Amino acid sequence: MSSVRQAGRAGSAQDVTYRFLKQRIAELPRDGGTFLTESEVAEAAGTSRTPVREALLRLEAEGFLEIVPKKGAFVPPISDAEVRAVMEARELVEDSCVRKLAERVDEAFLAELDDILAKQREVVDEPVRFIEFDRAFHRAIVRRAGNPVLAEFYESLRDRQVRMGLRAVAGSETRAETVLAEHAAIVEALRGGEPAAAGEALAKHLSSTMTALRVGERL
Repeated sequence: MSSVRQAGRAGSAQDVTYRFLKQRIAELPRDGGTFLTESEVAEAAGTSRTPVREALLRLEAEGFLEIVPKKGAFVPPISDAEVRAVMEARELVEDSCVRKLAERVDEAFLAELDDILAKQREVVDEPVRFIEFDRAFHRAIVRRAGNPVLAEFYESLRDRQVRMGLRAVAGSETRAETVLAEHAAIVEALRGGEPAAAGEALAKHLSSTMTALRVGERL
């Protein structure tokens, strides 16, 4: 395991420890729960326990783990069934949103997506930050569609999906480049103003994600 200094770019101790720990969680097997303690994480990260404690609380709020008094932080398993359920729900929400946007997309929003993609390309070798921009890309599309109920529901899906996506990106040398190409295809379909093409580009991306997650295999 790398030290916290190698986990991300310069930042506060809490932010860097947060990225380090998020990466560590992404590398855990999906099919078994794991307990993490402040002391072991602090030792592995090469930092004090205070930023570790703050990072654990932040990750608990995001749904990555549960802090159990006197035991540590429990990282729950993610079953194949949960992966399938989350991806199915994501496709239903995102397909509706991307098709709706294709009918009335404007240049300002396309520029926003282009900017997210540019920033995502800059962190292609940093899985945690890469997935943060991945989340920003998909979130922007859902929010721009203008249905606050769908947007709120989508956020609940993405908490666990971030861990799944981190695992897929961290476990493959080519996955990040594939994601960038698929995101670019979605943007171009939106720019063309064709709902069917936008839905097709999204479906291809989510299908590719399922393949990368290798559901049915032990990761």
